[in-house]
Amino acid sequence: MPHSTQQIRNVALAGHPGAGKTTLFEALLHAGGAIQAAGTVERGNTVSDFDPVERQRGHSIDAAIASLGHAAGPGGPVHLNLVDLPGYPDFRGPALAALAAVDTALVVVDAAGGVKHGTRRLMARAKERNLCRAIAINRIDADGADPGRVLDQLREAFGTCMLPLNLPAAGARVVDCFGQADGDSDLGPVADWHRRILDQVVEINETVMEHYLELGEAGLRGDELHDAFEQCLREGHLVPVCFVSARTGTGVRELLDIAARLFPHPGEANPPPFVKGTGAHAQPFATTPDPDAHVVADVFRILHDPFVGKLGVFRVYQGTVRRDSRLFVDDGRKPFRVAHLFRLQGKEHVEIDEAVPGDIAAVAKVEELHFDAVLHDSHDEDHIHLAPVAFPTPMFGLAVEAGNKGQEQKLATALQRLAEEDPCFHVEHEEETRETVVRGLSDLHLRVQIDRLRDRFGVEVRTRPPRIAYRETISAPAEGHYRHRKQTGGAGQFGEVFLRVEPLPRGAGFEFVDEVKGGVIPSQFLPAVEKGVRQALRSGAIAGFPMQDLRVVVYDGKHHPVDSKEVAFVVAGRKAFLDAVLKGRPQVLEPVVDLEVHAPESCMGDISGGLAAKRARITGTDATGGGEVVVSAQVPLSELEGYAAELKSVTAGRGRYTLDFSHYEPVPPQVQQALAAAWRPRQDDD
Repeated sequence: MPHSTQQIRNVALAGHPGAGKTTLFEALLHAGGAIQAAGTVERGNTVSDFDPVERQRGHSIDAAIASLGHAAGPGGPVHLNLVDLPGYPDFRGPALAALAAVDTALVVVDAAGGVKHGTRRLMARAKERNLCRAIAINRIDADGADPGRVLDQLREAFGTCMLPLNLPAAGARVVDCFGQADGDSDLGPVADWHRRILDQVVEINETVMEHYLELGEAGLRGDELHDAFEQCLREGHLVPVCFVSARTGTGVRELLDIAARLFPHPGEANPPPFVKGTGAHAQPFATTPDPDAHVVADVFRILHDPFVGKLGVFRVYQGTVRRDSRLFVDDGRKPFRVAHLFRLQGKEHVEIDEAVPGDIAAVAKVEELHFDAVLHDSHDEDHIHLAPVAFPTPMFGLAVEAGNKGQEQKLATALQRLAEEDPCFHVEHEEETRETVVRGLSDLHLRVQIDRLRDRFGVEVRTRPPRIAYRETISAPAEGHYRHRKQTGGAGQFGEVFLRVEPLPRGAGFEFVDEVKGGVIPSQFLPAVEKGVRQALRSGAIAGFPMQDLRVVVYDGKHHPVDSKEVAFVVAGRKAFLDAVLKGRPQVLEPVVDLEVHAPESCMGDISGGLAAKRARITGTDATGGGEVVVSAQVPLSELEGYAAELKSVTAGRGRYTLDFSHYEPVPPQVQQALAAAWRPRQDDD
């Protein structure tokens, strides 16, 4: 049925692995009448986990979207878009991308396991994106569940802004403590919690506070209390907590009522962080949820469906997208026609006529679409984009090649499609080693993608560890000089270059500076000098790795009016640069990664000892409850070859880890000597 922006609620279900997000997703869809019966993860028949790899592994890998209608909204029926996010940190790419497309993050916490490392990370991510946040304490009737203890953990971890809107009570039920002030619960008198909520809500607004202090609760109008509650959500002054059992249905309908009545619609939520322009010229751009305005929509998901082809999933922020609309992609000059407009219901695609501000919809067979593309219908909206999501840098790599001859192009196409779907899955083509390297967040992340290559695209691959991305730099300033002279009987070659090199801060890259005076090197030959320097940058000076974090200043030289040519200054620039680098205490740099290991608590000693042997610096440990510990460390990437098998052996297959790039730092002297000795530089015939 058609709906307005005020009737929409966009909610993402997030949480640590095993918290029951997918089961709650099913229970909400069933309670809202969207499905006849709730599926289960064990039977592999849930709406959200429809990918064969998800069903095989028994957990979510991608973000899934479905919607339902609910009649209990403040102004009538509500259209609720639910997004089920994967819990494993290995699959953060799709999760973070989809999290940016909703207004409320509902973080699911297991009543037995309690607050875990993933809970803290997701709460922080939602806060970074300025989303409204809420908590669902799930499995309140499971063995070992302790809802009161988990509520205390939440308030200890995130502050007294964590307040329940309902409470578990005898008889496998929950009782409202926001709309009523009497009764008993498993966590004490309802009146005590009701008063805490009112005290928290009214202090956000001075007018509401005055009415409350003068006349008590009777002095609060319904719209005043609702507006103050919405302000609390937007500002993070209140994070509502709800109790639920997705498996048995306890509290599910009450959670639906809370989402419909109290979660913000797109016009009430914090405005999305759009900007117009790039770099220093970028300015905030305010969209308005007006259905009659120009269209602004953001693509947050790309899917490759075997039946409808490439599918771009987007959130409408402004204007109305209709079937047969003509839209531009980013700053493109040629529009495409919206031949079909879909609403997603898990793997099903339901055709719709229009999508209003706040709607989540999809279009098919538009090859120009990509993740984070902005769709619009007017060039007034050129150069507009959402503030980028801070994705972790994928550092776990594998070199891949087709397992069967003749499948090279098929492999390349499949890898491109997988990279379009997952912002944290990268494909690189290493020219020096002629390798195709795929990079992800963990061994598990890449194993899933390799399974998809086989199952979805019919491509078998062989894998091996890739070459480590070492770099070279200098640690001291130095000067270099080279005179290139070549005589072949006719016109010769002549060019002479004096330059100096200076180290730059780590991550600064490369700078080329011209300080030549008096035309001793004519201006037309300076690009040739830079070309020679850049050739040496690519090939390295001591171990064959690209160079970075240095400045080259050309300050003197000589030329010949007849024999000076571009090729002469290319050679002179390269040789002078190498001369300076070898005097500048060159260093080999290695990538250091942030490593996060999730493992049974009993394995803590073995994991710490193993990491210490890998030159690791352990930066923290976190006992997350349920017998699991998270070990955080910084480790040279080169030391982690084979770590997946090692961790599997130490933890009996129960450990997992993720990587994120941190920085480059110099390798130990003995490692640099070994790398230099193994390098066989190409002979320069010039």
